[in-house]
Amino acid sequence: MKQIVLLRGVNVGARNRVAMPALREALKEAGMGEATTYLQSGNVALDSAAKPDALARACEELIAERFALQVAVVVRTRAELAKVVQRDPFGDVADQQKLYQVTFCARKPDRAALAKVAERAVEGERLLAHGREIYAWFPHGVARSKLAAQLSGHDLGVVATARNWTTVTKLLALAGG
Repeated sequence: MKQIVLLRGVNVGARNRVAMPALREALKEAGMGEATTYLQSGNVALDSAAKPDALARACEELIAERFALQVAVVVRTRAELAKVVQRDPFGDVADQQKLYQVTFCARKPDRAALAKVAERAVEGERLLAHGREIYAWFPHGVARSKLAAQLSGHDLGVVATARNWTTVTKLLALAGG
């Protein structure tokens, strides 16, 4: 089964540096199948029969062992990612894919935590939670958005990692969708 492995916070600045060729090799040696990476920010498509949560834990353990890093991992199956793309709630307004993000959560965030994060939205920003995904549109940019900072931090109370729409759709294509 094709699965998408999303590493949280790797190769951002000088911390949590993981070379993608070394990661692909480590995953292959660990028996997780042939892996394809996209960009340098911890996006992997691979074949695995493991359940997504088990695969996430196995990847976290492998990264800790091989690279001496504590990196959180979120996994989605190809079918789950296809549904994320199909849903596309802001496709009609998000005219710049780099400013349209999906935050992938390890589990469904608590409603109260999500409401508190949503309070950080400024005029024009849009947010929609659906299960374990949070779609967000940042028309004024992501870098200075307080909402974006909240979504990528620990304020949701769950392990979460965000990808822009370009990356999301590219990962689906890498997974054969």
